[in-house]
Amino acid sequence: MLMPFGPSLHVADGPTVSFFGFPYPTRMAVARLSDGSAWVWSPIALTQELADEVQAIGPVRHIVSPNKLHHLFLQQWADHWPDARLYAPPGLARKKTALHFWADLGDQPDPSWAADVDQVVFRGSFAMEEVAFFHRASRTAIIGDLIQRFSGEDLSGWKRLVMRLGGLVGERGGTPGDWRASFLRHAPARAALRTVLEWNPERLLIAHGSCVQTGAAGIIAAALSWI
Repeated sequence: MLMPFGPSLHVADGPTVSFFGFPYPTRMAVARLSDGSAWVWSPIALTQELADEVQAIGPVRHIVSPNKLHHLFLQQWADHWPDARLYAPPGLARKKTALHFWADLGDQPDPSWAADVDQVVFRGSFAMEEVAFFHRASRTAIIGDLIQRFSGEDLSGWKRLVMRLGGLVGERGGTPGDWRASFLRHAPARAALRTVLEWNPERLLIAHGSCVQTGAAGIIAAALSWI
């Protein structure tokens, strides 16, 4: 079910999936652009109810993924909206050659959504780079996996300990340790973080864990202080 997150921005939670044995919730966002179309971020499993709700916002013309892990349901959405354009984050086009991407995502937004959504790529990792977005109307930073904020209540034993030691549990949140270690060059990621903080976001929408409606800039700065 789509829920309002901010002006012209909606969010929907999908099922929890297993990632290396850890439960990970799934979440997507839909923004209504100035031209009346829908911009979809990190789509979850598509149901008829969800398709109807999204269509009520506007025709889907753009589908984006924040990183090369968020690809499971792209084909479903592309099949349902064949006129929509898929956009690939760094590494995904090479990983999923069967998907037909319109373009690669970079530091500059596509002209079709530049008036509504900004973006920047966190580079410097040999394992995975991620595209962060900023929805202007709602002042929302939209981040996939770089920031994860879990309560830990649905975890027990060693799994909860691992998540807590990794800094992924609590109000601050953080980035998984193995991914942090893959950033051999911090300067490009640090430049991207400066861009995100210059957006001065009020809200934070993330794929995994608790989102926030106020004080996003401070939370982002704290969670990514390792950069």
